Amino acid sequence: MSQILIIYTGGTIGMMTDPVTKTLVPINFEQIMDNVPELEKLNCKIKVHSFEQIIDSSNMNPAVWSELAALIEANYDEVDGYVILHGSDTMAYTASALSFMLQNLDKPVIFTGSQLPISAVRTDAKENLMTAIEIAKAKKNDKSRVPEVCIYFDYKLFRGNRAFKYNSSKFEAFRSPNYPILAESGVHLRFSANDIRQPGEGPLKVHNNLVSDVAVLKLYPGIGPKVVETILNADVRGIVMETFGAGNTTTDQWFTDLLKKAIEAGKVILDISQCKVGTVELGRYETSKELKDMGVACGYDMTFEAAVTKMMYLLGEIDDPLEVKRCLEKDLRGELTES
Repeated sequence: MSQILIIYTGGTIGMMTDPVTKTLVPINFEQIMDNVPELEKLNCKIKVHSFEQIIDSSNMNPAVWSELAALIEANYDEVDGYVILHGSDTMAYTASALSFMLQNLDKPVIFTGSQLPISAVRTDAKENLMTAIEIAKAKKNDKSRVPEVCIYFDYKLFRGNRAFKYNSSKFEAFRSPNYPILAESGVHLRFSANDIRQPGEGPLKVHNNLVSDVAVLKLYPGIGPKVVETILNADVRGIVMETFGAGNTTTDQWFTDLLKKAIEAGKVILDISQCKVGTVELGRYETSKELKDMGVACGYDMTFEAAVTKMMYLLGEIDDPLEVKRCLEKDLRGELTES
């Protein structure tokens, strides 16, 4: 019989309306279990770890990611898979971060949550939780069907570092436009075997040294030198630059000069697109050729969440900016499609 570890961090799934204030307040995991008696019908053993301090996902941070990675490592030989209950607002960040932190992962780590509290009449929490557990324990030839970090929401399983939250009012909260879904729940669970990433060779290796010295430069028509200079001069080692279309920026001399100065100072600049669908192609247009020549890293089709957390991961592992740039442009955990 499979054994699944459920890690309860918080989120809407574990909320209940306070009868006095009418606001949503967190409940403990035992109360969640009381609302899902069907869990007893699953053919698996469930082990639970609940955070002492329930976390609103807006307060999520790298210290909590390290705690999650440590819990996964500590229980790795005892369980067959993990289900992490997490607020949906920052779920894609945490899933992306853990995908980089857990090298050679060969067991499912399934994030899920809900848009309505588990106590609500029309809640989506029960289905999300039940199916996440089903996926976490699913095996074929005694091997996990989905040995990667994933997000399960509204009948779809996404690669964690390919998904992002796009809707705060529908049950269909997540999308992954640049990579296919890994499984879909209906009358049957249907897995897309060809799209599921296979584990690397060797034992699980956990990387806990994340560096959060990352700034974000989002371009818009009319952005001025003072704004750009302030961000590029920030006391950080990495900068995620959200550009137009296929990775294009203004070609004004002041802008390219500021980028060159930052790179010469040892900062790593990663170019990702503001578009949700498609990829960065540095050098395709004249407006991005100079970026490529000066050493701006190409983010291809990475999500913003994957770009930020991958930068944090690499800055914690590597000191040389040129090597960080090389690794940013390389597919490490299925987070990008290399051209």
